Amino acid sequence: MTERFDGYGVVVTGAARGIGEATARRFAAEGAGVLIADLDGVAASRTAAAIRADGGRAEAVRCDVAERASVDAAIARAVDVFGTLDVLVNNAYSCGEHHDDFTLESDEEWQRDLDVTLSGAMRCSRAALPHLMNAPRRRGAIVNIGSVNGLSYFGNHSYSAAKAGLVSLTRTLAVHAAPDGVRVNLVAPGTIRTPAWAGREEILTKAAGSYPLGRIGEPTDIAAAVAFLASRDAAWITGVTLPVDGGILNSNSGFTDALAAE
Repeated sequence: MTERFDGYGVVVTGAARGIGEATARRFAAEGAGVLIADLDGVAASRTAAAIRADGGRAEAVRCDVAERASVDAAIARAVDVFGTLDVLVNNAYSCGEHHDDFTLESDEEWQRDLDVTLSGAMRCSRAALPHLMNAPRRRGAIVNIGSVNGLSYFGNHSYSAAKAGLVSLTRTLAVHAAPDGVRVNLVAPGTIRTPAWAGREEILTKAAGSYPLGRIGEPTDIAAAVAFLASRDAAWITGVTLPVDGGILNSNSGFTDALAAE
């Protein structure tokens, strides 16, 4: 594989498992030094060790994106270890329980989802931007991990609101950072096979039939899109939301199934 990120320093939040882990592995495989930042410091260390065992460069840090001091320390660690910070991937999120009855939403669930998913991305971007603006050859980039939930209805009110806010933050930061050569984009995944679905595999099997491409996504599908948007291959792309969703945003299987049942 071509090492598009040779010499890069990359921070991926929520990188101990799932999409974050696959993304960190992709960057490391293409030559980057990757900081595995995760609330679960033990799991982060385990992932970083696995990447090093495969010949990549990776370090781990426990990071709570809901706390400014924790975020600032993680970004500083990346710069110290790798000597540069070129890419930030805002992947950490919180997703509370879905309530069919919106009146059951608690202030605590709502606030937690927004504080981690949306405000966490803000904190990380705020800390990283001064370094990204100094990245050589104007290669600084932020890639936010959104969701189809932020673009259409798939349940989980607070999580969806946070992901929708991340779409807006992507656009405004893209314009703000463009004069300094920093690009900001967002990948919006559909249903992805991650540890969050552990014990509920039958739901994934059922969900696959709703996707035009006939399957749910894998973490590597998202990692590939993130790597593209962070690379110089996307040098003239900023402020975009890229659905990586197996076509589900273009389908209306419920409506067509209802017609077929007539």
